[in-house]
Amino acid sequence: MKPFVHEALPGRVVFGVGSVGQVADEVAALGVGRVLLVVDEASKAVGDRIADDLGERYAGRLDEVRQHVPEELATDARRAAVEAQADGVVTIGGGSATGLGKAIAVDPAAQATAGGRVSLLAVPTTYAGSEMTPIYGVTGQHKQTGRDLRALPRTVVYDPVLTVGMPPAITASSGFNALAHCVEGLYAPGANPIVGLQAVEGVRALAGALPGAVDRPDDLDARGRALYGAYLAGAVLAVAGTALHHKLCHVLGGTFGLVHGDVNAVVLPHVVAYNAAAAPEAMAAVAAGLGASPGEEAAALRTLAERIGAPTSLAAIGMPADGLDGAAERAVADTGTTNPRPPDVASLRALLQRAFDGAEPASIQ
Repeated sequence: MKPFVHEALPGRVVFGVGSVGQVADEVAALGVGRVLLVVDEASKAVGDRIADDLGERYAGRLDEVRQHVPEELATDARRAAVEAQADGVVTIGGGSATGLGKAIAVDPAAQATAGGRVSLLAVPTTYAGSEMTPIYGVTGQHKQTGRDLRALPRTVVYDPVLTVGMPPAITASSGFNALAHCVEGLYAPGANPIVGLQAVEGVRALAGALPGAVDRPDDLDARGRALYGAYLAGAVLAVAGTALHHKLCHVLGGTFGLVHGDVNAVVLPHVVAYNAAAAPEAMAAVAAGLGASPGEEAAALRTLAERIGAPTSLAAIGMPADGLDGAAERAVADTGTTNPRPPDVASLRALLQRAFDGAEPASIQ
């Protein structure tokens, strides 16, 4: 056995059909007196229900949510939390809603108003996984991320019913975001045997459930298994951290305004092929989770993307061709030594070209 360090993060998970009805009780258990809701556009009805359930604890609501948490939106949200004297934030929606709640939780002014800590409770409605991590990000000219335990939700309520309304396209791309967390968790800087078990189980759950969730959006069994996989993926990300794949996705999404899930779906098979020779044990585990033969993991991911209708070309999701050079340079700088194969600009630029063209993933020298 190789030596390893595993830091288990604090937090409570409530999982099951109908569990959204327990949000108010979970807020009370946290000792929160004034709650600010952060609700994305697709979750307004759920937000209305939770606001009613909170009763006197309800202190206000933010309905404007944007991906990558723009700096000006974070500033407005933090000001609203201070004005509402909120000591708790409940986020309802995908990763963008969770991210805005995190931006409030790490703000010193909001913390001071709350008496030292803003307690977060997350109600995810996609497979983003950020609800399980202490990682937060705010985007100015470029996306800047950080790690702070105050950004980790104290309670996460997973209700598969809330994912039924996800359109097939978002189910597919959000699912690939979760798959990418699991894949990177097998070789990222914090990878260890405990995380590895969660990662392979997450790959298996997601790969098995996503086709059914896309084909039959109201299939609660498929939705539940996919959400379970996403939960594991978020827990993996929280401990293992990220490597080339997510560094590259943040560069592409934050710089060019691309949808994060879409970028993940396009890029993941290519990064897996890029890293295959440098992380053979991790890639064999990915193949096992996908039910593929060793060495076929990149092709299996591409086949899964095509099967569920996830995008396979950067050009098709709005990436400008003249941005590929700069993206390769920035991603190399951002990745540093976190990847098993240290990237260089030339090979990463070749990877991006294949992803841009929608080509099949292939090893790049």
